[in-house]
Amino acid sequence: MSKNANTILDIARGWIGRKESNGSHHEIIDVYNNHKPLARGYKVKYTDSWCATFVSACAIKANYTDIIPLECSCNKMIEKFKNMGRWTEDDGHVPHLGDVIFYDWQDSGKGDCKGTSEHVGYVEKVANGKITVIEGNKSDSVSRRVLNVNGRYIRGFGCPAYNNTTAPTTVPTAPSKPQSNTSNALGTYMITASDLSVRTGPGAGYRRKTYNELTKNAKAHDYDKDGCLNYGTRVTVSQFDGDWAKIPSGWVARKYLKKV
Repeated sequence: MSKNANTILDIARGWIGRKESNGSHHEIIDVYNNHKPLARGYKVKYTDSWCATFVSACAIKANYTDIIPLECSCNKMIEKFKNMGRWTEDDGHVPHLGDVIFYDWQDSGKGDCKGTSEHVGYVEKVANGKITVIEGNKSDSVSRRVLNVNGRYIRGFGCPAYNNTTAPTTVPTAPSKPQSNTSNALGTYMITASDLSVRTGPGAGYRRKTYNELTKNAKAHDYDKDGCLNYGTRVTVSQFDGDWAKIPSGWVARKYLKKV
């Protein structure tokens, strides 16, 4: 049977506005509980956290349970995506529509987040460096969230096998060699990520710099003062080291640079 992301997203959109305060979220819980077998034999209560239950209920209504694992636990759902070979660990991954995004609210923002996931939702839209997500149990209701691509708190992504999709890998989606718009030439580049981390050395294992460690010019382009440079910032590259580029404030991933 043909499976596409729009089907699952239409179902998710149809539940926007359901909330705990008036009990309208009960339908979502009931869809999950009425599908057998229940994950780990657990029947979800109306008072339980229900973000993963929402993701599962959408899959049940779409009859996509073969490509989206059913769970009421975020971390157990991650395990199932891994077992299906449909998990990407890279929190800087640019997701596709219908991907399942997981969050870790304790993410320090340093390196790849591999902590415990506390929340989950469906990617509805990706544009201009922003991800729009439909989530259940967001402030006790079904609603949207907008966050930056490669932003803080992203744990990783479950990538269902919709039509015309391929299995994800656990490495960044960009090729290891520079893309065609990123040459080896030194000089001025534009940042193409919405929030680009600046590190102390050429690699994800190096510490992220803070706002106070950036140059004066870089600080002017770090609007939320989190040590990350915003989309469109122009930087001068003085050195390349593999997949990394040296700018006055430190080192950044070269896949997010475009020569100008």
